[in-house]
Amino acid sequence: MTRTCGIPFEHTEDNALQASVEQRTMIFDQSETIKQACAQITLGDLPRAGEIISQNYPFTPVTKSGRTYTPRQMTKVFMRDGFIDRYKGTRLVYPPALRVISKYLPEIFPFHKNGRMDLGHVAYWELFPTIDHVIPVSRAGIDAEENWVCCSMLTNGIKSNWTLEQLQWKLLSPGDLTDWDGMINWFVQQVKADESLLLDGYIKNWFGAAKEILNL
Repeated sequence: MTRTCGIPFEHTEDNALQASVEQRTMIFDQSETIKQACAQITLGDLPRAGEIISQNYPFTPVTKSGRTYTPRQMTKVFMRDGFIDRYKGTRLVYPPALRVISKYLPEIFPFHKNGRMDLGHVAYWELFPTIDHVIPVSRAGIDAEENWVCCSMLTNGIKSNWTLEQLQWKLLSPGDLTDWDGMINWFVQQVKADESLLLDGYIKNWFGAAKEILNL
């Protein structure tokens, strides 16, 4: 258990999640499936070729979940995971902290509401945390906290609906909040020092979530 800011965070769900991921590891090389199917096609046995593919490499339609999360839900997961990308191990920054910087330095650190990289700073992709389903919902993963992890927008875009096995990635351990807190405490203190920031609805909503999760 990690205790930071008076909040206990249990990491037992990470063990269960890792076990679930490992159970889905595809040891069988799928190129071998295609090789075997091709051999059966050459022999003129299309039913057998279809059977091989259906058994070992079945077609599974992939659809996007379109899930959205509240600032409170995201803050809770970011804190649990220590503000790191659980796939890459890199440090991430609390979303509204980045927005505050853009408020003060709009030309040097621009923000674009639609994430356009030609109009917004790349930090909003590289350092901006989001929630990802380790086992994609489109691949029978559950939409619940035990299947949620923190990762950057950049990593999330790369992972998309792929499994860790397909990408040859691993789920890393949570970060240590005593080492890196994602600038969440700086964000709270800065908003308290400059309450005009609360005129921005985005910052106000995240400020409320941060205070609740930090028990302030």
